[in-house]
Amino acid sequence: MSDSAGGSLRWGVLGPGNIAHSVARDFPLVDGGVLAAVGSRSLDRAQAYADEFSVPKAYGSYREVIEDPEVDALYIATPHPQHLELGLAGAAAGKHLLVEKAFTATVPGAEELIRAVRSAGVFCMEAMWTRFQPIWVETRQLLADGVIGELRQVRAELGVAVDFDPQHRLFDPAQGGGAILDVGIYPISLAHWLLGTPDEVRVTGAQTSTGVDGEAAVLFGYDDGRAALLQASVNFPLPGGALLVGTEGSIEVLPRFHHGSTLLLRNRDGDVTERHLPSPGVGYVHEFDEVHRCVAAGLTESPVMPLDDSLSVQRLLNQACEALGVRHQEDRSVL
Repeated sequence: MSDSAGGSLRWGVLGPGNIAHSVARDFPLVDGGVLAAVGSRSLDRAQAYADEFSVPKAYGSYREVIEDPEVDALYIATPHPQHLELGLAGAAAGKHLLVEKAFTATVPGAEELIRAVRSAGVFCMEAMWTRFQPIWVETRQLLADGVIGELRQVRAELGVAVDFDPQHRLFDPAQGGGAILDVGIYPISLAHWLLGTPDEVRVTGAQTSTGVDGEAAVLFGYDDGRAALLQASVNFPLPGGALLVGTEGSIEVLPRFHHGSTLLLRNRDGDVTERHLPSPGVGYVHEFDEVHRCVAAGLTESPVMPLDDSLSVQRLLNQACEALGVRHQEDRSVL
């Protein structure tokens, strides 16, 4: 991989959709990186993104971004089933990778991509921005300090009301549609981060007419009695809060928890302390800062969001989907 001028990582964006637009609006706050190129299977879409965010190069294919010697790192923001092939091509080209969640569409896909990036020696991380939000850095410290005692339960939910359209990516099986991979990943990944891999997983929910999961409730059970109750939906809105219950109190991260700014700390007597820790911009800056920090330190994985965590969460996501009769597939035709 070529060295970028001044030590900044030169980023290529694959997939100029809604989340890539939000990232670009936050990018002026990122230290040590520049948006150097954008690629789409539609040159018009790529050019419109480049024009809006002053990106120097726009390509009408993903391959051209991946093969550009002046691109050091790829931000993969396409639908879930396309992450595997784009990530494999990026790793083969020696590019560092920030892969949007869900990491892939399937467990075998996640395993294959992880093998590839480790073999290539490039940095790779799932873009689980929640772990890097100031409110969650503070929450993790409170838990580590034992402020609420032993953590015993996690409750979290995220849901949106989307008008049904069989062509919309959220309802299209070919695009990895469904509530679990898109919004359910947030509460599921959170519970895994805080409690670890569960010993038992129970799922209830409903499919849409296109055969993807429109809503789901997931219960994680642990042999020592700990539990997590997690909800997701694309059929109706959910408040988006998270409640962590310990033996000596609780921490509530107010909606929407996955990029929240306020927590309520309650002790056993019910006394409440409020803490406010906002992020600059929308909050995408932190995950890019983590990539830059790790690459500068010579790391190929983030200690905060390691690839083994992404693989464990992928197993839980697909287990939950399959419990509802939904089986996803990777898109091997994206390139």
